[in-house]
Amino acid sequence: MEQSIPVEVLRGLYLGVLTGIIPALVSAGLGFVFKYFTGVSIPGFGVVVLALGIAGANGGLLALTDSTLTDGQHGIALTIAILVVLMLSLYAHAQGDKLGSTLPKRITLKSLRERTLSGDVVEFVGGRRRVTVTVAGEVDDIEGYPPLPPALRTELRDGEWTFPADVPLSELETRLTERLRTDFDLAEVTVTLDEQARATLSAAPPVGGLSKRLSPGQRAVSVETLVPTGVARGESVTLRTADRTVDGTVVAVKAVEPASPASDPLDATDENGAAGNESDEDDESPVTEPAAPVAAGGEGRLTVAVARPDAEALLTADAPQVVVRSRGTRREFELTTLLRRAGRRVQRLSVRAGGALDGTTLGEASVRDAYDVAVLAVRRDRWRFAPRGDTQLAAGDELFVVGTPAALASFEEVIA
Repeated sequence: MEQSIPVEVLRGLYLGVLTGIIPALVSAGLGFVFKYFTGVSIPGFGVVVLALGIAGANGGLLALTDSTLTDGQHGIALTIAILVVLMLSLYAHAQGDKLGSTLPKRITLKSLRERTLSGDVVEFVGGRRRVTVTVAGEVDDIEGYPPLPPALRTELRDGEWTFPADVPLSELETRLTERLRTDFDLAEVTVTLDEQARATLSAAPPVGGLSKRLSPGQRAVSVETLVPTGVARGESVTLRTADRTVDGTVVAVKAVEPASPASDPLDATDENGAAGNESDEDDESPVTEPAAPVAAGGEGRLTVAVARPDAEALLTADAPQVVVRSRGTRREFELTTLLRRAGRRVQRLSVRAGGALDGTTLGEASVRDAYDVAVLAVRRDRWRFAPRGDTQLAAGDELFVVGTPAALASFEEVIA
């Protein structure tokens, strides 16, 4: 009996969905496997041939139970069924191919545990995803440190920081912690982020001013002398007295009569020490540093970090001459550029309690041979650069490690 066209259409949709489920699943699976492991997509023609072959086998099994399917009366239904099978298979293949190209090649338990940002707080700028971190509630103090000054607490509470959104929350917390320590010179800070990019902060104010810029065994001595124009903190200088020459590093400089408002005093860390006073104690008052500290030149006060014997000699000197020495090219920046050209990156990592490196030495762990990375520095109570193989590691130690991105990712999974 001849069926009406609407009935044939519905029959074709029913048969297409019924026989197209398995071809769609096979097409999606093969598309994902090929794209994920080889990076190659299966051509659409191959998907069509495969889907028609599997659908034909399914249709043959259905024909055994219903012989009317092979009658010429159902041509419209069979045509629609074939189209439905092909559309389902091509769509499933496209989705499997897309999943294979976006799924990370390395999936670890750590990556599965990582929290991610909510899509509501991510914004696109110039084709890149970014997120703006704000502070939720008040900024708490850290036990054992002085309380934050009201002005600094308000500035932290009202601050906003922008970061890339393609990193887990744990990495965002680390980056925000480093940003706050750098921008506000905080003695200690803890950061906790939620999925809405809201940070819970606890911070400690800067402790010490001038003294924290001195290396162990150094002393800061202030002298009244002729200060060269443009001298800034960090300059390498030579002080010439009547009987000796002293090398040191400028830690603070203040002009007596600034030439213009742009040449305000560089630093006020030595306000309570006149010329000839030796700074041997921590200055507990926080220091506000200008963005571009340069000296106006002329008669002024210069504070230089020198060795202890040289400090005693400068205390009795009268207006030593100041000569600025050349520091030459910053080799550390050249080294970083060379490492990047060679495909290497420098990453800062922390040793996890109970991890593979906790309680071992660098030599015992065979870091270079086992993980193909090199440890540039280790910090526990202080930084130790170019550590030897007998350097003992413990939970909480911070490491600067250099290696390829893949080697650094493997090494991070072991220690972090």
